[in-house]
Amino acid sequence: MLDTEDRSPRAPRIVLYSHDTLGFGHLRRNLLIAGALRDSAMAPQILMITGMREAGAFELPKGVDCLSMPAYEKGRDGSYRPRDLGGDLATLVQIRSQAIKAAVEAFRPDLMIVDNVPRGALQELDPLLEALHAEGHTRLVLGLRDVIDTAETVRRQWEDKRNFETVARYYDDVWIYGDPAFYDLIKDCGMARSLGGKGRFTGYLDHSARLASPIAVRSRDAILGDDPRPYVLCAVGGGRDGHALCEAFVETTLPEGHRGILVTGSQMSGVVRSNLRSRAEARGDMMLLDFVQEPIALMQGAARIVAMGGYNTICEVLSLRRPALIAPRTTPRAEQVIRAEMLEAHGLISVIRPERISAGTLGAWLAGPVPHPGNVQIDMWGLERVCKLAEAMLADAPELHSAN
Repeated sequence: MLDTEDRSPRAPRIVLYSHDTLGFGHLRRNLLIAGALRDSAMAPQILMITGMREAGAFELPKGVDCLSMPAYEKGRDGSYRPRDLGGDLATLVQIRSQAIKAAVEAFRPDLMIVDNVPRGALQELDPLLEALHAEGHTRLVLGLRDVIDTAETVRRQWEDKRNFETVARYYDDVWIYGDPAFYDLIKDCGMARSLGGKGRFTGYLDHSARLASPIAVRSRDAILGDDPRPYVLCAVGGGRDGHALCEAFVETTLPEGHRGILVTGSQMSGVVRSNLRSRAEARGDMMLLDFVQEPIALMQGAARIVAMGGYNTICEVLSLRRPALIAPRTTPRAEQVIRAEMLEAHGLISVIRPERISAGTLGAWLAGPVPHPGNVQIDMWGLERVCKLAEAMLADAPELHSAN
């Protein structure tokens, strides 16, 4: 039973959970949401729960703290294993599940937003969900990105993993961080009846407010120095599966007078990164960075961007309206391909399939006319709507007050 003794007026408490098994996507999305919630009239206290130790490298907004779990690692086939802590997956699941449950029960949030996986990675949230349901204090929301996978795969996996049953029993709502005018997750995957009326689209998450961060400006200025040349930026997220794109970029011919900046991500193999660094430095017109804490200002200043097709990267490109060539991941999910091809059809990005990635194809795109994203209107008001939805959900909690 959860502790129910503290009834004194206080600011809202919110937990943001992400399982974080491949790349930084879930963590970065929750960081963005945490910042928006903190800037809202609620000014809640926020506990982020993440499965990535690199969380400590990111700036946390005031009033936000982070609990990092020992990490899972996701293989190319979609299977999980411990990233570093021994070889016993069952033990790691138990460690994480018990730690998460203890932390949330002690924090006693008014709202918990679970990113992407209703039962948590490897069902690690099951004990917590039952405890929260029995206690009845915490409102639960499932946050989903715009695209999950092919419709057939989503239906099969959600039924096999009892996700629909879990949402029906434990969750108060489902928020989808996308624009149904471009991709309607509920309709495409036939989820309306199974979700029982839960599910609303917030719009995509606008990243442009990050440009005001002092860290973004300092990072950009430290990287660019006093070199006035325009630059092409290549970024592959965490870097675990961006090898092919980096290999092609480090060999490509850049437009005359330009230089290249390659950000490999901290999760790339040290051997692969070292090889890429040697080749980049030998060129004289390219630099390699392992990791950039806040890359948004660097992205804004790029003449062109070459990147993979994760949700956050796409939101950054859409927010900044930069010309971008996207190389979507095709395994273990079709998510990035579906998203990239949908946006390409509206003229918002250019797309290159993995089998066509080469120094030549990248060079040809860089040498071609600068593609200007069209005036297609896309809903980028997701952060504002998330805050309004959270405020409405917490409005009937009498023990709460605004911290402002």
